[in-house]
Amino acid sequence: MRTDPIELELFRHLLVSIAEEMGAVLRKTSYSANIKERRDYSCAVYDADGETVAMGDHMPVHLGAMPMSVRYATEAFNLNPGDVAILNDPFRGGTHLPDITAVSAIFVKGSRKPAFYVANRAHHADVGGMSPGSMPLAREIYQEGLRIPPVLLARGGRFDREMMSLILANVRTPVEREGDLLAQCMAIRRGEQRLLELVAKYGMAKVRRNMSDLKDYSERMMRAAILRLPPGRYRFEDALDSDGITPRPVKIAVTIKIHGDSATIDFTGSDPQAEGSVNANFAVAVSATTYVFRCLVREDIPYTAGVMRPLNVIAPDGSVVNARPPSAMAAGNVETSQRITDVVLGALSKAAPKLIPAASYGTMNNVTFGGPDPQRGQHFAYYETIAGGMGASAESDGPNATHAHMTNSWNTPVEAFEHQYPLRIRGYRIRTGSGGQGKHRGGDGIIREYEFLTSADVTILSDRRINGPYGLFGGKNGTPGKNTLLSGKRTTAIAGKARFEVRPGDVLRIESPGGGGYGKPD
Repeated sequence: MRTDPIELELFRHLLVSIAEEMGAVLRKTSYSANIKERRDYSCAVYDADGETVAMGDHMPVHLGAMPMSVRYATEAFNLNPGDVAILNDPFRGGTHLPDITAVSAIFVKGSRKPAFYVANRAHHADVGGMSPGSMPLAREIYQEGLRIPPVLLARGGRFDREMMSLILANVRTPVEREGDLLAQCMAIRRGEQRLLELVAKYGMAKVRRNMSDLKDYSERMMRAAILRLPPGRYRFEDALDSDGITPRPVKIAVTIKIHGDSATIDFTGSDPQAEGSVNANFAVAVSATTYVFRCLVREDIPYTAGVMRPLNVIAPDGSVVNARPPSAMAAGNVETSQRITDVVLGALSKAAPKLIPAASYGTMNNVTFGGPDPQRGQHFAYYETIAGGMGASAESDGPNATHAHMTNSWNTPVEAFEHQYPLRIRGYRIRTGSGGQGKHRGGDGIIREYEFLTSADVTILSDRRINGPYGLFGGKNGTPGKNTLLSGKRTTAIAGKARFEVRPGDVLRIESPGGGGYGKPD
């Protein structure tokens, strides 16, 4: 049957609206500031084969990796109505341990096989481990927190209290964790409700046909975008400052081969998996690569499984972009994903110089801390990422103070932050002049200052503290980031990846990098 383009566009928006509504339910029913305020979550809809048919406008690093979690969950269980499987294991499609994925099968009346799947992934502010916030300077994954293989949190619509108790016994903030897990399950239920309403209104055959057509349409659009690139081999490499344990830089290299309407993206030449936590898994490598190639398409196409069909990603087993267990993984999802994005963009800049921007700030500037809250009489744990300057392009300067590439989160508003945690925000402003010079200037980063009102254990996982984000075609590099601890009259420089303790009155200042410039200055 010939595809009706108007009907296809209608179904595209109907399916995306389901993923977006799932996200709204998750956000509004969650407990933590990380989900409620920062929106560090993602939701998606999958067909009966577990292939993506719709994503919310959420976190790219989550969304590109989630299909692998869905596959592992469905291989582990024959999901029945009302079952909710959860997992966070980076070696089974997860990204890092704080990101817990919930997966459920949707059944239509009269069928014994799932008609669809829905899933969401949320970053939990603490899942145990050696540091509050579960983003430590670890050497192995066992130090990073509770590692969850695919398990059933709910069976037939009833929660498994023993499983929930096991999880909550291993985290620092059990009330908040339970609230966020229940919010994920409520988002699942909303997705199920809306999909069944869609089938009731249009019929299963029409829904299934349009899901398939959406995947095919995305594939055609991606192939058309690749076909516009000149054939050839394009290589680029960049590095993380360090792995947090040793001072050596960690190289990530890529060779992209454009052949007709498809591409091979080969990360051979990247460093072996690291001693520290910057290791990424294959799901993260695929997620970052898919994101970059999706950006080649100017049109607002559906982000479905079809986008990936023309792409062949090669990530050598045991490398920093496809690490083996039991390597530490906390920073792979947040820092290495950004550098993978940078190198893929850098390689494509040689094929499409007017289409690809200079490097953006290239780090999520992860800050986690926790400790006793004397006013509330309980322990607290907090996590956030800080934006930076975006890279300039052939058309314009880079935007200032923007979350870029693999992160799409918000900041925690000062009012909400100070209401919930024993800290004050002493300063929050644009880091003027940090963008790289060029015909078009890179965007400026951010300065964010935290004043602690209680003792706390702090961990920072940041990068681009030694070498700034690269400029392109004569544009200058962005200014590297900077971390500083102010204790009375004493000022201490803090490494890009560090763990330390603070006392009441100490101020932590994070200065995020600016973006690279584009073109020679006039």
